[in-house]
Amino acid sequence: MTDFVTQIRRNHGLEHATIHMLTKRYKTFSVQGNATLNGFHLNMFGDVPADAVEEAATEALTRMKDGEEGLALHPNCGTVLLTTAALATLAGQAMFAFERRRSGKNQLSTADFLGVLPSAILAVVVALIAAKPAGMFFQSYTTTGRPGKMEIVAVKKISPPLTSYLFRLLLGQQQNQHFNSYFIETKQVEE
Repeated sequence: MTDFVTQIRRNHGLEHATIHMLTKRYKTFSVQGNATLNGFHLNMFGDVPADAVEEAATEALTRMKDGEEGLALHPNCGTVLLTTAALATLAGQAMFAFERRRSGKNQLSTADFLGVLPSAILAVVVALIAAKPAGMFFQSYTTTGRPGKMEIVAVKKISPPLTSYLFRLLLGQQQNQHFNSYFIETKQVEE
């Protein structure tokens, strides 16, 4: 089981590193990806040529093998987004729970609610500020910058998965914008 988790973490890191490489070359695109046991998916929204995806993945892997482990971390990773959502939710709820406990009431009146609202908003803002570094820290447990003896087997253009249409909507992408999905297949070479 540990080998499976390690392989997914390595692919997750290479996914992020590949996105970093693409971002350096192309400024007007969005991407959503996910790692699997034998590679990772990239759903590309924008005009990024297919050969650029392969070049970016190859460069990313080379740079990671040369010690650029930080490429495995990305500020827009789902781990950062989940950390942000969790901390903001907990901060707001904590302020309302604190006020209920302080007032001795099971339920806050409208006046009580409005009275604690500024404190809750401040707590959420503090949580949002802390969330990015905390999310990047947690992300280091879901990715790894150490690719080991990983090799890229193939970069294949695939049919976009159903979830990519949801991300297209969430990212605000236009219907007429280029939309391609790729699977970057990897493997670990035996020593």
